[in-house]
Amino acid sequence: MKHLNPKEASEFLHQSPTAVFIDVRSEMEFLFVGHPVGAIMIPWNDGPNWDVNPDFIAHVKKATSVDRPVVLICRSGNRSREAGHALEQAGFTKVYNVLHGFEGDLSDDHRRNVLNGWRFEGLPWEQC
Repeated sequence: MKHLNPKEASEFLHQSPTAVFIDVRSEMEFLFVGHPVGAIMIPWNDGPNWDVNPDFIAHVKKATSVDRPVVLICRSGNRSREAGHALEQAGFTKVYNVLHGFEGDLSDDHRRNVLNGWRFEGLPWEQC
């Protein structure tokens, strides 16, 4: 798996029209916090028990193929890294993780969107 900062990921997506951009956060995060423009939602884990989605790999296979680039994003880059490892184990060969995710790392005062991340970098996003 390759790791890209948000600006690198955005550039990669613009230069790779066959790439699939997947937001692995929960449905509530995707809808109410917002998400990158062009990302599709396939949760890695979701409520109410926050178990790993047993259908994650199958849903990704429906959205793409194992030989197309897959770019993963979550809140901070941790869930997307875990999901990326699972995709690699399932045979995906072009997996990219967005470092710092959509909301970025926590600051010293426990806030997000103030140090790094997709939104911090001013990259395109929307809220439903």
